[in-house]
Amino acid sequence: MTGSFPDAAHDLLQCVGGRSFGSVLADPPWQFTNRTGKMAPEHKRLSRYATMSLAEILTLPVAAIVDDPAHLYLWVPNALLPEGLRVLAAWGFTYKSNLVWHKVRKDGEPDGRGVGFYFRNTTELILFGVRGRKARTLAPGRSQVNIIRSRKREHSRKPDELYSLIEACSPGPHLELFARGARSGWTSWGNQAADYAPDWPTYAHNSQTDTHAGASQRLAHSSPGEDDTRGAPAKARRPRRAPGASE
Repeated sequence: MTGSFPDAAHDLLQCVGGRSFGSVLADPPWQFTNRTGKMAPEHKRLSRYATMSLAEILTLPVAAIVDDPAHLYLWVPNALLPEGLRVLAAWGFTYKSNLVWHKVRKDGEPDGRGVGFYFRNTTELILFGVRGRKARTLAPGRSQVNIIRSRKREHSRKPDELYSLIEACSPGPHLELFARGARSGWTSWGNQAADYAPDWPTYAHNSQTDTHAGASQRLAHSSPGEDDTRGAPAKARRPRRAPGASE
C-alpha cells in the first residue's frame, strides 16, 4: 500500500529537537512502479508496507538538521538510482561515491534469491554524499573498501556492519532515518525505531536469530567495554516505516 505523510517533516524536526548531525544514514520507503504507473509485479510484497512518494521523500528537511560539513549514506535500490541522486541533491548533499552491499549465502557464494527484471540482483547501493567544505572521510575511511559482503536477512533488513563503518569513517553525531531498531549512540527516527521484529514469514536467517545468536556469543565471549548495540531507546516512532524495496 502507499501512504500519505503530511506530518513527516514536522515529526522529524520534533524528533531532533534543534540538534544537528554530522552524518545521516537513510533507507527511504521507496515506491516502485512499472511503465503503466502500477506497482511493479516483483515488488507486490511491498503491499504490506506504507511507502512514500518521491515527492514526499524529496521534501524531508534533512538539509536543516545537518552540520557543515556532513556526510550522507543513502540506500537506493538498483532500479531507482536516478531518484536516489535526486534525493541526495534535494537534501543538500553532493554525490561523491558509493558503497555496495553484496549479499552472499552461508557458503560465501552470491545469494540469487533477489528480484530483478533484467538481472537477478545480489547487490544494493548506498550513495555517499557530502555537504560543505573539508568533508573528506575520517582517517579510517582512507583504507576502508567500499563493499560489504554479508548474508541477507528478512525483506529489506540492511547489514549491521554498515553502522560500525559509518562510526569509523564519518563524524558524529549520527542520525538514522527510517530506522529499524535503535543503536547505542545514534538518534533513530521511524515508527520501528523503538521496537522491531519481523512479523511475517521470512528466511531462517533473520535479524532475530542474529540477535539471539549474538547475545549468546556475547555472554560466552564478552570482553571489557563491549557494547550492546541494541540497548538505546528510540527517539521517535513516526512516520510509518515502509522498508526499502530491494531484496
